[in-house]
Amino acid sequence: MTLGRATGVSLQGLLGSVIDIECDIADGIPMYSLLGLPDTSLQESRDRVRAALTNSGQKWPNKKVTVSLSPAWLPKSGPGFDLAIALALLVADGVIPQGPLDGAIILGELALDGGIRPVRGVLPSLIAAYKDGFTRAIVPRANQSEAELMEQMEILSFENISEIYRWLSTGEYPFNEVIDLAIDHESGALDFSDVAGQAKARFAAEVAATGGHHLLLIGPPGAGKTMIASRIPSILPPLTVEEALEVTAIHSIAGGLTQRSAMSRVAPIISPHHSASRASIVGGGGRNIQPGAISLGHRGVLFIDEAPECATGILDALRQPLESGTITIARQVGSVTFPAQFLLVLAANPCPCGKYSGRGHGCECSSLQVRRYLGKLSGPLMDRIDIRIDVDPVGRIELASQELGESSAEIRKRVIAARARAAIRFKDQQWKLNAHIPARALRIEYRPERAAMNFLHDELDKELITARGLHKVIRLAWTLADLAERPIPNLEDVKSAYQLREGGY
Repeated sequence: MTLGRATGVSLQGLLGSVIDIECDIADGIPMYSLLGLPDTSLQESRDRVRAALTNSGQKWPNKKVTVSLSPAWLPKSGPGFDLAIALALLVADGVIPQGPLDGAIILGELALDGGIRPVRGVLPSLIAAYKDGFTRAIVPRANQSEAELMEQMEILSFENISEIYRWLSTGEYPFNEVIDLAIDHESGALDFSDVAGQAKARFAAEVAATGGHHLLLIGPPGAGKTMIASRIPSILPPLTVEEALEVTAIHSIAGGLTQRSAMSRVAPIISPHHSASRASIVGGGGRNIQPGAISLGHRGVLFIDEAPECATGILDALRQPLESGTITIARQVGSVTFPAQFLLVLAANPCPCGKYSGRGHGCECSSLQVRRYLGKLSGPLMDRIDIRIDVDPVGRIELASQELGESSAEIRKRVIAARARAAIRFKDQQWKLNAHIPARALRIEYRPERAAMNFLHDELDKELITARGLHKVIRLAWTLADLAERPIPNLEDVKSAYQLREGGY
């Protein structure tokens, strides 16, 4: 037989397309042709495949080799097709049988010595293949723990081509170790008990975690803004299995599973530097579009420290994802949509020198400099921030105290209980968090008490809040009511929510 077939997957964001790989060996001038819109890294597969097969004891056919990747109109990229091309070539050369490869998805990059290297996006690739009817996958050994998350499929992992050749020749599978797929709760070392004082900021973090509200912390250097923000994941409820798989798929595409367990139930926290580019924040790329920080923070926290120092337009690029929960990146090769439902936490100094407090204390910044500095956080962006808190310096009494603050475990219990009350209220709705209640539902089904609405309408008439701000306050009030175990927000809840939003709490 001079024709061999194998199957791979081409990813476009989280969505994958099954690719049929055909290899034909014919008489003629020795050459290698790769068809099907391959990119540069895929064109280079010729040399990788040839070296890998030769160094594994196989012969390279001294004939005309043609490899076709179908559908031909779909651009393909990356080295993840190396192994499938190599196996299709061996079938065409009569070295291995075609049968065992039928119905199997093959993923893997080849090293020159015949080893099989890990690739990105294994989990979303297998999900796409399973939806297309495939029930078996051949993957690199290093990707096995990720691949085993697809429990509906038979996963075969190999270290090198020689192991695959032995398996196809004798039926002997060389790896029988059981992978532990226990849910990883990895609590970590960060805990709110480490935070001294800062009762207002701690409460704001609890409210933000309960309702999914975006948070801005303003305070001088060393006040504890970063410490508080970095501990918010420790009070978020554990991810569900479905959410954990979704987060793992995104991090797999971005190559981030070296820092995160494949089955972690802990909400992720992404902290890009304030000098990060727009593409690194929202995602981008050429033919291979990659998720950005906002998608890596999906179901978790996106924390941007020194927010006013970000380049012009970076933070404003977050405005649309904050509203929709998704980001669509359009390029010449097409468009890709990534989920981006994150809790945004911004931290900022009160002025360029960081010492401004309204009481002097060594600040030499003029009022114009202060306004310009905080003015870098645009009005439309600030209108989308639910909670604004001034973080004051910690006093010596709090630092000298030997009593630890309330632990993350205790706070998380209240967050989970409050979210459970909200879940009962939203049991027939598509949303689960107070921050996601649509504006129409706020006007009809989820109105606070009459006195509370009258207060908000007065503030709206005075043009002290916008229509979006009014809705934000109502959503915050529902979260405060859930924490206080009240069935409906009252005037006190709405006033507290208004103060949290306006920074006067």
